Amino acid sequence: MTTAPAHQPAYVGDDGAHLDVAEAIAADWAALGTHGSFLARNIDTGEQLGFDTAELMPLASVVKVPLALVVLDRIATGELDPALPVTVDPATSSVGPTGLAAFRHPATVAVGDLLQLMLSVSDNAAADALLDLVPVAQIDARLRAWGCTGIRVRHRMNHMYECAAGAAGDDFSLALELAVRDEGTGRHTIETLDPAYANAGSASALVALLGRVWCDEVSVPSATAELRRLMGLQVFTHRLACELRADSLRWSGKTGTFLHLRHEIGVVEADSGDRVAMAALTRADRRAGQAPDIDLAIGLAGREAFEALRR
Repeated sequence: MTTAPAHQPAYVGDDGAHLDVAEAIAADWAALGTHGSFLARNIDTGEQLGFDTAELMPLASVVKVPLALVVLDRIATGELDPALPVTVDPATSSVGPTGLAAFRHPATVAVGDLLQLMLSVSDNAAADALLDLVPVAQIDARLRAWGCTGIRVRHRMNHMYECAAGAAGDDFSLALELAVRDEGTGRHTIETLDPAYANAGSASALVALLGRVWCDEVSVPSATAELRRLMGLQVFTHRLACELRADSLRWSGKTGTFLHLRHEIGVVEADSGDRVAMAALTRADRRAGQAPDIDLAIGLAGREAFEALRR
């Protein structure tokens, strides 16, 4: 039987030193049975490093960043009131481990606070409540109008769990097994793991969006400023942020986790003025719900990239 050749990443880097860092990150990930794409770019100089940056990946909760930007744009133009109360009923809302998704009783929350829950604790119910106000098709259309062609928004957050349940019933471990198995075949039993049907994007497109948000080059400044503030409130610091903790650094990010997917995007800002946008999109070949070694490898990638790209 012929063995398929090992995947050879397509590296990007402005010089040999940057390429060396990109190759080392890819090798570290591969040694852990982790694959995917990575890109880090200095927002002000344009210097960058990474690999497989154009590959489309299912985004999981990373999609909440472009969702938030479109909602904030609607608020800025007066089409949506941030104080509008929205009642979320657990009997009909989206599932998830945090925020309103974990509530047992109906709760009424303002639109502005739904945004904070969605980005700070990755609340799926808050995200889908916002999608009741600004539907998926409108989010996708606005992103296209802004030129964000490498990001597609196709479904609500709860659809990920509906598709997993459709393939594996209530057995989440079976769903994880199916996800890992299907990576080797290119055929996805769980539809929302297929980039052709999922909320999907590339590291390149996500880093470009972050750069535009941090430079106020998309939507309007009031919307981008609020998105930066909200991303700075994320409570999860176990991936890219874990190796970027210092009094002189500020991290603003958004994780995404579903089955074997472990992602994060964000921007690290230094008191020196350096600003580096990053996107780490990974999929693992192991059947493990918890993988702290992979999270740490993502964090090490972030630190190494920042040190290589800072001026």
